[in-house]
Amino acid sequence: MNLALSKAAWDHPLTRVGYKRLVNRRLGWVLALGGPPMIALACINRVPHAAAWFAIITMLAAPLFPWVVIAYIRRNRVAAVLQAYPWREWPCRHPRYVTGSPATVVIPFGDDFTATFRIIPLPVALTELENDHPDRIWFAGDPRFGGVVSPVGGHYPVRVVPHTPRREECGGEGFGLARRVGLVRASGKATRT
Repeated sequence: MNLALSKAAWDHPLTRVGYKRLVNRRLGWVLALGGPPMIALACINRVPHAAAWFAIITMLAAPLFPWVVIAYIRRNRVAAVLQAYPWREWPCRHPRYVTGSPATVVIPFGDDFTATFRIIPLPVALTELENDHPDRIWFAGDPRFGGVVSPVGGHYPVRVVPHTPRREECGGEGFGLARRVGLVRASGKATRT
């Protein structure tokens, strides 16, 4: 197993800066999708055709709005993982969909265990984000249940979940910490958000 880079990933200065950017980015999503319908709603009976604009904007924003609100709320899980687990540097692969978009991150944690993770809530091309080492990644979390990854340097933390959901044995080493920070449910199944 790789040596920890710090006591907790949160102790790394660039990680805190990256987390603040993550919060601002997700808040921007919420405001971008929730703001226009609220403005149009406030203009009803004051501006001609405001009701029609409200209906159109709401139909466009409504399908995505719950997802961005959930992503904004779940940012706390990213912070909890970063405060509980250290960064560890691992080799990785970034398979892509046929369309070329990033699909998963594959991290070989040992000779007998390789984990495949999905980046949530939206896929991010980590190899293209100020990444001098596209074949290496920083990981904080439990390999069985997911965690947070970042390009080497910790400046862009994003949540990852197991690509294939599976139920692990409850209890054992690390299970309590993973449950406390929200990586796993009491049933042993990894959380998906």
